[in-house]
Amino acid sequence: MMTVQATKHVPRWPVWRIASWSAVAMILLLPLVAMQFTREVDWTPLDFVAAAVLLGGGVLALERVMRIVRRPRMRAIAALAILGTVALLWAQGAVGIV
Repeated sequence: MMTVQATKHVPRWPVWRIASWSAVAMILLLPLVAMQFTREVDWTPLDFVAAAVLLGGGVLALERVMRIVRRPRMRAIAALAILGTVALLWAQGAVGIV
């Protein structure tokens, strides 16, 4: 006789992972949509690649921190450091200095 064990369904992708990758996609879609309505937003394909690498790298770094660091306070500090670095690099890129 076979018995069926009840197992808890553990989501493969936690909510924060779905939210972070969705945020990256939405941020990349904003200039693409804006380019359809105004000439003030003029991104080249290289701009989209650079933004995708920057944002994707930030999310990958956040994922790594969430897996390795167990203490909530250290997670928060590391996440703020990563987000601050991404924001600083994004702002520097927006200035247009090569």
